[in-house]
Amino acid sequence: MGSGFARKKKEAKLMQQQFGQIQQQMSHLEVTGTAGGGLVTLVLTGEGEMKSVKIKPDCVDKEDIEGLELLIRAAYSDAQKKMKEAPGLPGRLFG
Repeated sequence: MGSGFARKKKEAKLMQQQFGQIQQQMSHLEVTGTAGGGLVTLVLTGEGEMKSVKIKPDCVDKEDIEGLELLIRAAYSDAQKKMKEAPGLPGRLFG
């Protein structure tokens, strides 16, 4: 039991270090999602926090609020997709 336990303990420590590195990378990561050819742009942090939202006045139509809502959701989805594809980060963490 001794050698098997020691190996498992070493593997667990290595996984913990790797997880810490991933957390560090994510804390500095920012991705930008866009929709409607740049009409809506938003920035997500690695923690999934929405840092900013920019909406061009051209797409604000009081008669079509639903269209603007769709653009915002599409920009958010775009940012999430980019987050999953971020180099050096395992996408399965976001999946």
